[in-house]
Amino acid sequence: MPVKQASPLRTFTATPGWQRFAADADKSWTNYDATRTSKIEDWAKLELDSVRRTSPVVFYPFSGPDLLNAATVFPQSGTYVLVGLEPVGTVPGQASLESPKLYNAVKTSLWSVLNFSFFRTNSMAVDLKSLELDGSLPLILLFAARTHHQITSVKYLRISPEGQALPADSAQGNAKLVPGVEVAMRAADGHEQKVYYFSADLSDWKLGQTKGSILQYVRSLGPLTTYVKSATYLMHKPYFSQVRNLILERSRYVLQDDSGIAMKYFKPADWQFIHYGTYRRPIPMFAKHYQPALTAAYRDSVNKARPLPFGTGYNWRVNDSNLLLAKHRVEPAS
Repeated sequence: MPVKQASPLRTFTATPGWQRFAADADKSWTNYDATRTSKIEDWAKLELDSVRRTSPVVFYPFSGPDLLNAATVFPQSGTYVLVGLEPVGTVPGQASLESPKLYNAVKTSLWSVLNFSFFRTNSMAVDLKSLELDGSLPLILLFAARTHHQITSVKYLRISPEGQALPADSAQGNAKLVPGVEVAMRAADGHEQKVYYFSADLSDWKLGQTKGSILQYVRSLGPLTTYVKSATYLMHKPYFSQVRNLILERSRYVLQDDSGIAMKYFKPADWQFIHYGTYRRPIPMFAKHYQPALTAAYRDSVNKARPLPFGTGYNWRVNDSNLLLAKHRVEPAS
């Protein structure tokens, strides 16, 4: 992306390696915006208008660094809370920027999300542990820039056992504290937003080791809009009950694909449902998580599924994808 005349990054943009990378990246992002961004934005304006206006906090578990989709679907939210297994990482320094390996590392890391809409967890475990990309933060900053935000500050955090987000330097030496980062940014229309990323395992066993501090923190944020996609069906499993229960207890809305919370956990008396797109079967890797209840819902001739004009999740092709919007019938307590 172009930099200001006085920017210290100016020297990097003059190098042939950067110029080749920039030309290639522009092609990728132009294609992505044409095939996905514009379609998601148009769909969300129509289908999620009231949801967006009442979603100050978006909780995106199992997200990795995927600010891209969260900010596209919910551009008006003031706070995004992302949680993934990937390390937090750091703001790239001069040595990283000057490394000829950086451009290929960025391209490799972005390939699946730009082509299929999701990060591949196993690949990210390798991609985000290099000297050039040492965690989620560099990609979060990149997504902020590509969604027309200006970064105003970056602060490293730790979550205390009581669920408080503390400055990282005030909590040194306690390995059980959940590490995180706060990115403050300004949207193109001028409104201020914050992105929080926490590196945490959300399984019940791991939450027991950290006293569930990450869930205590999320619970303190007030009513949530929860967004889940490409979540490897973890919340179908009994040992992800704590994060699942938090979402069902604290969410005004849940927007998810079929890899999120299994339908059997939603009590119909508590929730209203709108289905989008098409539901057939999970991809072969996740075949055992097929849900007959979803097939029945998509065959309902009275409450018909609505169109979904873009691909998302593991069944990433247009006309193969699904989303569920679940609205809580009763406002969660503040």
